[in-house]
Amino acid sequence: MSRLVNPLKQKLGRGETVVGTFVSLPSPPFVQILAGAGFDFLIVDCEHGPIGPEAAQAMITATAVAPCVPLARVPWNLPWLAKPLLDSGALGIVFPLVRSAEDARAAVAACRYAPRGERGWGPFYAPSRWGLAPFDYSGSADAAILTILLIEHVDAVRAIDAICAVPGVDVAMIAPYDLSTSLGRPGAFDDPAFREAVLEAERGIRAAGVTLGGLAATTERANALAARGYRFLCLGYDVLLIETAMHGLLAGIERSATIAGAADSV
Repeated sequence: MSRLVNPLKQKLGRGETVVGTFVSLPSPPFVQILAGAGFDFLIVDCEHGPIGPEAAQAMITATAVAPCVPLARVPWNLPWLAKPLLDSGALGIVFPLVRSAEDARAAVAACRYAPRGERGWGPFYAPSRWGLAPFDYSGSADAAILTILLIEHVDAVRAIDAICAVPGVDVAMIAPYDLSTSLGRPGAFDDPAFREAVLEAERGIRAAGVTLGGLAATTERANALAARGYRFLCLGYDVLLIETAMHGLLAGIERSATIAGAADSV
């Protein structure tokens, strides 16, 4: 029997650092460009992006141009939200605002077929994305799909040991924006309470042997996190990447000089 293989899970199992980004623009061509740029994974963001199931399926399919693994973030920790994304070929689900071991168990169950979980059988598109027959896909999907939890609430930090002890949790990613907001200090990343919360989350994730994930807006930040043991790195968001590139491009344009020169030539 052929089996579903998740290259991203294999890399993490070898202790490699993998790099990706969130994609909130509902654009398969843009995903195709990002996949070809060399990212290890892309996360189709159905939580904060205007992405419906049709666009998500097309975006997941668009990663096939390169060895880039498609993942997807659901807007809430519910099985019926994860199901169509997995059935479209996503090889992992990112679950937001996990706050307890019960939440973690629900996330793991959403990524597994019965009797191990809550995922219903119906992989009509995912098998063709990965070149498999339907039952070959479903027979090996449980072991291949990544369950990724976002640690973005102070309650999650307090319960980090119990959350990471849940069998089947593959990655726990510390999300700084929501975490700082839950502490009542939005964006205050140098605040002692925020830094203490991050250290506590890191401790629990490492102790459990779960892959530690984080968000980095720059290559310098990404390298610093990797040096601290982070192995699942998101380089911000697609919108941020575009804005940064455009700001840098426009900042170099001498508009007034160009206009003056044009006037002088008339």
